[in-house]
Amino acid sequence: MKANIPKTINEHFDLKYGKVGTERRADFEQKAETYYIAELIKEKRKEAKLTQKQLAEKLNVNRTYISKIERAVGDIRISTLRRIVEIGLGGTLQISVKL
Repeated sequence: MKANIPKTINEHFDLKYGKVGTERRADFEQKAETYYIAELIKEKRKEAKLTQKQLAEKLNVNRTYISKIERAVGDIRISTLRRIVEIGLGGTLQISVKL
C-alpha cells in the first residue's frame, strides 16, 4: 500500500493540522502568524543594531519582555507592536486588510 505523501505545502498542512476552517488549523495558523511577527521584530531590531536590553530601555520595559515577544510566547497586542516599531525602532507600522 502506497503512503499518502502530500504534493503541496497546503496538503501537508491539511494532513498535519486539519482542513482550513477547523479549530486545529486555525490554532496552527495563529501560532504561525505570531512566530512571523516575532521573527520580523527580531530582524528589524538587529538591523537597527539594538540589543534586546537597549530596545527594552527605549520602551521602558524589561529585557525579558522583549525576549518573550521575539520567542513568540503569547500574543502581541497591536498597541504594543506599534510602540515597538515606532518608539523602539523608529519606524512606521502599516496594517492593511483585504476583503
